[in-house]
Amino acid sequence: MSIVIGPALAVALVVAVLVAAAVAWVTRLETSTATVTAAVRATVQLGAVSLLIGAIVGSVPLSAAFVALMVVVAARTAGRRMTPDRSGWWAIVPIALAPVPVVAALVLAGIVPAQGIAVIPMAGIIIGGTMTATALAGRRALDELEARRGEVEAALSLGLLPRDAALEIARCTAGQSLVPVTDQTRTVGLVTLPGAFVGMLLGGASPVQAGAVQLLVLILLLAVETIAVAVAVELVCRGLVHRTTEPQQLLESHRGPRVGAARISAGR
Repeated sequence: MSIVIGPALAVALVVAVLVAAAVAWVTRLETSTATVTAAVRATVQLGAVSLLIGAIVGSVPLSAAFVALMVVVAARTAGRRMTPDRSGWWAIVPIALAPVPVVAALVLAGIVPAQGIAVIPMAGIIIGGTMTATALAGRRALDELEARRGEVEAALSLGLLPRDAALEIARCTAGQSLVPVTDQTRTVGLVTLPGAFVGMLLGGASPVQAGAVQLLVLILLLAVETIAVAVAVELVCRGLVHRTTEPQQLLESHRGPRVGAARISAGR
C-alpha cells in the first residue's frame, strides 16, 4: 500500500492549505499568512531533503553531518520562538543534550542500524519533538516571569536567590509543555496511530514490528522532551535565555543587593 503521487494529491494539498488559511482569516486568528508560508516552505524543503537524503544515506559521515544540521536548525527555530534576543541560541543545549547521545546509543546498541536511511529518520523524530518542547517550555517560562513580575520581586525580597525565585514562578507552567507528548503516549493505539507506526505498515512491516518501533519512539520522546524542558527552564531561570526587558533585567537588578544583604547578614 502506498500513496498515489499525482494531480489529485496536489489538488488535495492545495485545498487543505486554502481551507486552513481561509478559516484563520475569517476567524481572525492572524495565522493565515503563516499557514500558507509554512506549507510552501514544507513543500520546497521536503523536496530538497528528499533528493539530498537519497544522495547521502550511503555515507555515515554525511548522515552524521545532516543530523548536526538538524540540531542547528532546530535550535535556531526554538530560540526564535522563545525570544528575539541572541540568547535564544542557548536552545541548542537542551536540543542537543538528549537526542544526540540517545541516537548514538541506539546505534551502538544495534537497535538502530548504522545506516543513514535508519539514523536520519530516527534523529529527525527525536530532535523535532525536543525542538517543540524546548520552544514551548522556554516561551511559557519567559511569559510567566513577565506576567508575574510582582511575585518574583516578592520572592527575592524574602531572600531567595534569583534562580530559585524564578523557578518558583516558571516551573509549573513550563512543565505543561510535556502535555502533548504525555497525551500522545497515553492514547496511542486508542486515539491516534502515529507516523512511525503507519510508515512501518506502509513499508511492509508486520503490525508487531511497527508497534515495537512506535513504542520505542514514544518512550524516547517522553524521555528526551522531559530533559529538554527541565534544561530550558533552568536556562531561563538562570537568565541565560532572556528577552530585552524581562526577566533578565529584573533578576540582574536584584543580584547586587542580594549579595550585599548576604554579606551584611554574615557579618552580624
